[in-house]
Parts: sequence; structure tokens; C-alpha cells
Amino acid sequence: MDFRDYRRERDLMVEEQIIRRGIRDESLIAALRKVPRHQFVAPALKGKAYDDYPLPIGESQTISQPFMIATMIHYLNLTGTEKLLEIGTGSGYQTALLAEMVEKVYSLERLPRLAQIAQERLNQLGYKNILITIRDGTCGLPEFGPYDRIIVAAGSPEVPSPLVNQLNEGGILVIPVGDRFAQTLLVIEKREGEVIQNEAGGCVFVPLVGKYGWKT
Repeated sequence: MDFRDYRRERDLMVEEQIIRRGIRDESLIAALRKVPRHQFVAPALKGKAYDDYPLPIGESQTISQPFMIATMIHYLNLTGTEKLLEIGTGSGYQTALLAEMVEKVYSLERLPRLAQIAQERLNQLGYKNILITIRDGTCGLPEFGPYDRIIVAAGSPEVPSPLVNQLNEGGILVIPVGDRFAQTLLVIEKREGEVIQNEAGGCVFVPLVGKYGWKT
């Protein structure tokens, strides 16, 4: 039997790793308190689910550090009505957080096994506003676009042009860009047809593989 108090661990994560570092967005904090992160990792890693670092999820991928996920979502500046495109479903944890905060989440995952596991977890938790598609995330999902927000959970050598093209006027794209070992988090906005880019600090993500990302 598992007698850990995950609710308490989740609250401590939010207080010590998120709020104490300056993120106080109410809807984001509520989502972080609600979504059971420990259900998105392997059973052997449940005891580490709320620690302040990323964890492996198989297929050479990771579930990102809680603070990094919160930081990226914070820069999306969500209002609750958005149609959002997520590149890199991974474990499905970030997907669940986003589903708590927006109207519809379209999530792309190139690895079928991860997509299947994430879909099963999200179904078990009762999410109805998520569509997961197995596809090269660097090409986006044009058939359902344009999107109010796009978030990319992997590091790219450059900003994929299809993602910029699928961003709505007034939309925001958050993406790590750099080399394979370190990236800069970019916040990109479309304003009156112009693309405005700002830097939001350093980060380290697994490579974004695809036609407009890393080749392997």
C-alpha cells in the first residue's frame, strides 16, 4: 500500500517551488494544486514526483521540473478561453495543467508509446477537452489552427516557421531555442502582423526532433 500524503507534497511543491519563486497566477496555482503529478510518472518514481527536478518517463524523454513547467505556462498569459497547441505531450502532466486552464488543448507527440500512455492517464482523470495526435510537432497541426497559444516542451535549433504561421493575431508562442545542451526560453507574440520576440531566461530541454527541428 502507498501511504504517502501526495496532497501535502503537492501543496509544498506549490508553496516552496512555485509561489516562493514569484509565480502567483491564480488559475495556474489552482491547476498545480489539483493535478496529481505523481500519477504521471512510473510507480518507482512516485516518491520523487514533487521534487525540484525533471524525471525520466521513458523513450529518452522527461517530465520537466515543476518550476520550469509553471514558468512556461506563466508566459502564455492565459485567460481561460484559448485554443492551445502543445508540442510534446510527453507524460501528459503539462497537458493536464493546460486543460484545467484553457478551453481546448491540441497536443502533438511523435512517440506513439508516450502518446498512448498519456492518453490513458488523461482519460482516467476525466479530461474531455484534450486531443492528442501522433505527428511531427515541428509542423504543427494546421487543420485545427490558428491557435491562440502554442507551447513547445522541447529545445529547438530555431523557431519552426509552421508554428509561427499557425499562431493567431495576438497569440503567444513559448519555445526553448538553442543547441542540444542549453537553450533560451523565447516568448513570441504576434501583434498587428509583426512577430515580437523576447527572451525569458535559460533552460535545458530534450531536443525537438522533426522537419523544422533537430533531424535525429
